[in-house]
Amino acid sequence: MRFELDEALKGLEVYCVGGAVRDDLLGIAHDDRDWVIVGTTIDEMRQRGFRPVGRDFPVFLHPHTHEEYALARTERKSGHGYTGFEVHAAPDVTLEEDLARRDLTINAMAQDSSGQRVDPFHGLEDCRAGILRHVSGAFVEDPLRILRTARFLARFRPRGFTVADDTMTLMKAMVAEGEVSHLVAERVWQEIERALSESDPRAFFELLQQCGALNVLMPTLDEVLVEGLARMSVATAPMARWALLTADLSIDALTALCERYRVPGEWRDRALMVVRSRAMFSAPFEAEQVLAWAQVMDAWRRQSRLDDVLDMLAIGDFGLPVTVLEHAIDQARMISPQSLMAQGYQGAELGRMIEIERLRAIEHALAQA
Repeated sequence: MRFELDEALKGLEVYCVGGAVRDDLLGIAHDDRDWVIVGTTIDEMRQRGFRPVGRDFPVFLHPHTHEEYALARTERKSGHGYTGFEVHAAPDVTLEEDLARRDLTINAMAQDSSGQRVDPFHGLEDCRAGILRHVSGAFVEDPLRILRTARFLARFRPRGFTVADDTMTLMKAMVAEGEVSHLVAERVWQEIERALSESDPRAFFELLQQCGALNVLMPTLDEVLVEGLARMSVATAPMARWALLTADLSIDALTALCERYRVPGEWRDRALMVVRSRAMFSAPFEAEQVLAWAQVMDAWRRQSRLDDVLDMLAIGDFGLPVTVLEHAIDQARMISPQSLMAQGYQGAELGRMIEIERLRAIEHALAQA
């Protein structure tokens, strides 16, 4: 991998670092590159037209491409969680020192504009061996790295990657020391959502359970994880994966979990609909049961949302004859309020007749099943 230095960067010691270097080695296409500049100052970056954007450490936007360039930096632990760090960025910080603060060896490589690789922690060897290994003992200073390691396992396990034994031991020790409890809810959910988009999301939750972090972060999910992972494995869409993963929770437990991690409303609603559906139904269906369910699901106004839930119920192996349910709802949808209005019904009486006709349509559909 080579790159050109334009006028704004000429004379600077510029490196492409992290994921782009790793993905090139693994033969994975990528769009984004992370950049580090060694041996310069904030003032010089400003003089070259770079605009500072970083609050926690010096990051600058290129004056023309608007890509982000960070000054090489070191970090020192000063508190709990992933935000408790003091950052030092100065011309005397070396590239190796900057790479040493990173999480995994496969993410701690760099390349210069000529394609020369800098690999002080043997990331290339671990890429070839399929090993996720921590760079140094500083890994323990940031509990978010446990989730990041789990997410990388979700991405790379299909390629044969595993977590190094000493890294697993370190993560278990971090959990035992209580660092995981200091994680900010938004960052936890961010890692979960990203993991659900990876090729093997099971690996994410299995690793968190194995090191004990899942019991700290989501104890109710930890109790039903085997069932949840089995259901989730048949889904491909991230939102459906979340709904099926949490389908064995109670309504109260799922609500509390979504509130704790500020799960987006659409994700929360789909998951709660699946849980409520399981609570409301038993087979064989009864017409009153189906009508009550359709009303709770707002089936007459939110067809696309209901179709999503029906799809989840179909693939989730809940023992429900979903095709029968879907046909009954389709028949009930055919009841025309306008036709009943033309017969003279209005107001509360119209609402009552719509419900009666929908119930009849559902009864007829179930009788034919």
